[in-house]
Amino acid sequence: MTSYAGRGVHGQVVEHLGYRLVSGEVAEGDTLDPRALAREWDLSLTVIRESLKVLAGKGLVAARQKRGTFVRARGEWNMLDADVIRWRVAAGKGESLLRDLGELRMIVEPAAVRHAAERRTDEDLSALERALTAMGQAGDDAAEAAAADVAFHRALLTASGNEMLARLDQLMEPVLHARDSIVHAPHGVADDPVPSHRAVLEAVRARDADRASAAMADLLTKADADAGLAVRDLAGGRGVARPEG
Repeated sequence: MTSYAGRGVHGQVVEHLGYRLVSGEVAEGDTLDPRALAREWDLSLTVIRESLKVLAGKGLVAARQKRGTFVRARGEWNMLDADVIRWRVAAGKGESLLRDLGELRMIVEPAAVRHAAERRTDEDLSALERALTAMGQAGDDAAEAAAADVAFHRALLTASGNEMLARLDQLMEPVLHARDSIVHAPHGVADDPVPSHRAVLEAVRARDADRASAAMADLLTKADADAGLAVRDLAGGRGVARPEG
């Protein structure tokens, strides 16, 4: 989903208020008073209401007659929304989020890549090669590096020849994008990702399912270590700026 960060005053309100909710500064079940927020930030009530609509779309708030606007229970939040993910990281909750992602990937991807080694097509190999080339050319561009990494893993799931596995990209991609943006950011600590990805690709190309699965497990273990270091490096830069009208 599209991030609202940096989109003028409206985007600043979404950013600041979303962070308040996700960080726990405003608790689940608490009521939000749009007029009080408008006074606090010296903004129009229209801006506040439109911002709350965006947060409602992310599952963070809801409005009910006689109750007003309130913070929904955490279990109802869209945890795969790009902004929610980013706010969780900014609030110091990135390690648990990335742990969950790492566990999911370790369950799914070594098994998926075994099928990819057995079923891949020439088109699949071309898609993997393009993604790997883009990864090598990304350099210090965090956005390009993240996009290339996501494209590589999407192509692997597609190469499995299992439509249900292929659709798991919709589940993993938002968190994977967030993870990669952190790891490949200027403060990041990741080594060159091409060799570990190349090892997976060559095993898939050789139709060696055992080697492909082992190479993927090695890649994921290193990815988890890189992500953990990068998230800890962010510890000193938490929070978001107040909106300014």
